[in-house]
Amino acid sequence: MKKSTGAASTVYPEPVFMVATYNDDGTPNAMAAAWGGIANDKLISICIDKGHRTAENVVKRGAFTVSMADEANIVACDYLGIVSGNDVPDKFARSGLHATRSDLVDAPVIDELCMCLECEVVDYVDETLTGIIVDIKADESVLTDGKIDVEKLKPVVYDPVAHTYRSIGGVVGRAFGDGKKLM
Repeated sequence: MKKSTGAASTVYPEPVFMVATYNDDGTPNAMAAAWGGIANDKLISICIDKGHRTAENVVKRGAFTVSMADEANIVACDYLGIVSGNDVPDKFARSGLHATRSDLVDAPVIDELCMCLECEVVDYVDETLTGIIVDIKADESVLTDGKIDVEKLKPVVYDPVAHTYRSIGGVVGRAFGDGKKLM
């Protein structure tokens, strides 16, 4: 018999999306978001609280990028998820990550993360950002026969019950903890 655990945001897997935008001064900004997914073949939907700097930026710029957090960059990705751009305007620079301007949308592509969805804003309603995927860029290092290979990409997922990041086969970091090493 199953036991009730109560209503909560417990769905597996929860991807760790790194949503990147530009601030008003043109510097990159990024945040981690786990409540999101693909809405159809070209739409992505991500829950972003209106108090986040990223929400303000996507509305102003009309564009954003989404990269998958990966094992190699989990500390920097966690840091971007636990530090607010409202409090630390240069948090992206402090993360140690680098960005290149997208050639298709007005948003940064995070260089160290090997897969990136370039998106234009469709709408932002009730703290839900919906974007149309204009293109997907991937480093050659994660491609097999020209297609993204998840075993090479090594994306992580968020475990909301244990507050950990997981890969296929195990835990790769502590959510809300590993990024503190950069604080």
